[in-house]
Amino acid sequence: MASYPLPTPPHAPVTIQDIRDAHARIADQIVRTPTFISRTLSELTGATVYLKFENLQFTAAYKERGALNTLLQLPPGTPGVIAASAGNHAQGLAYHANRLGIPATIVMPTNTPTVKVTQTEGHKATVVLYGETFDAAYAHARELEAVNGLTFVHPFDDVRVIAGQGTVAIEMLEDVPAIDLLLTPIGGGGLISGMATVARAADKPIEVIGVEAELFPSMYNRINGTDMPCAGDTLAEGIAVKEPGGITSLMVADLVDDIVLVSERSLEQAVSLLLQIEKTVVEGAGAAGLAALLQHPESFRGKTVGVVLCGGNIDTRLLANVLLRDLARSGRLARLRIRLQDQPGALFNVARIFDQQRVNIIEVYHQRVFTTLPAKGLITDIECETRDRAHLDRLTAALTEAGYEASPVELA
Repeated sequence: MASYPLPTPPHAPVTIQDIRDAHARIADQIVRTPTFISRTLSELTGATVYLKFENLQFTAAYKERGALNTLLQLPPGTPGVIAASAGNHAQGLAYHANRLGIPATIVMPTNTPTVKVTQTEGHKATVVLYGETFDAAYAHARELEAVNGLTFVHPFDDVRVIAGQGTVAIEMLEDVPAIDLLLTPIGGGGLISGMATVARAADKPIEVIGVEAELFPSMYNRINGTDMPCAGDTLAEGIAVKEPGGITSLMVADLVDDIVLVSERSLEQAVSLLLQIEKTVVEGAGAAGLAALLQHPESFRGKTVGVVLCGGNIDTRLLANVLLRDLARSGRLARLRIRLQDQPGALFNVARIFDQQRVNIIEVYHQRVFTTLPAKGLITDIECETRDRAHLDRLTAALTEAGYEASPVELA
């Protein structure tokens, strides 16, 4: 990995001037999202943390920038554009193509959630469902491109897209010149390639650190020559890319200082904290930068860090699960498994202890049959709400003191 200072090489596929031109081209057609300091997250992580709220774009993601920059450079009379995407690129391209009067076709895998299909169709795009994987959808999109004379817009491996994404860093450094480290999610590498180009053109050293989910370390593998698997159900589906781009890989190798990996637990915690502290909704990929700060605080302590909240498109049920799991891990929501005797008053006596400890009971689950206990014994799971971990510990101690076997049902 190269470290600062490293000038942009003369053969660079994207230059700082390309990105400045892109910003001038798209600035009046996108949201200039704010960059605000988070005092609470700064205290929590030991860094001075500035957040760039790209989740406030109209389609809730930075992908609009690269898509729009590409669309504005198409020759007049272009018959239409096509892309393969089940996520933010699809909506960003469809939205701006519709605004500009350019027909858009989006090829999505057949298992794409209905809400994403509906949202993309809402921008007047033609949605083609094909194949069960992104690779199959991508191959079909390239076939349709050739047959129908359309222009393919790649989600990340295109110099016009990269230049558009780099405008995020232009705005961040204009708004907060004190930033000395950019912490950026990596999927295919378009965003970090553009942002690193801007950082290297600054008049002072600015570190650029990429973030990938541990389950999908594709760019990390490419740069470091490792062969870790890329698979699994990650919360950060927006950066779950098995193969990074060719152009972007070269740019990351030249311009990015390091890549860190984050766990699913850190991603969940980051999504939850951003909602609780900043009152903003982000998807897993959008929370990757904060996840890195939480998981690797020693790497960023004392620095002025710019974090891109790159997207806010998260399924509401998934968000609810993430928030409830975070409550459970913090001790504010718990399920206790208690062994009782199957006799009158057993549950009443346990409930009285919950009342004495001022703990709210949410659900009660009795199990008489599927248990290894004797026939007169039963297992009761009680889901409850406490103030914090110390409150939960006091409840558990009170149950034990009263002679009950009580143990928490832990999350993975």
